Amino acid sequence: QVQLQESGPGLVKPSQALLLTCTVSGGSITTNYYYWSWIRQPPGKGLEWMGAIHHSGITYYSPSLESRTFISRDTSKNQFTLQLSSVTPEDTAVYYCTRRATGWATYDYWGQGTQVTVSS
Repeated sequence: QVQLQESGPGLVKPSQALLLTCTVSGGSITTNYYYWSWIRQPPGKGLEWMGAIHHSGITYYSPSLESRTFISRDTSKNQFTLQLSSVTPEDTAVYYCTRRATGWATYDYWGQGTQVTVSS
């Protein structure tokens, strides 16, 4: 059973950078053929895909967030991370890490989500 767990600060000040980590257990992030993604949901809004890192290490970003987003991984810890720079209150959301198999439209595993609030 694959499990994903997000961790990071619950409160970030405007203009600062947000760093979230997703720790994966029960499966390796280098196993073919999966995408490991970050998705967020602002209050009262729908889910927003932010970006992903492929099992090969290739990264993909949402065009609307690409200039502020960086996704990386630590294969020795079986973790992948999200860095979002220059945050504003509009970045307040529940952030999820997820897994999707290549060729599939749905995400088969999700973390429980972590609330991030951007406020001074």
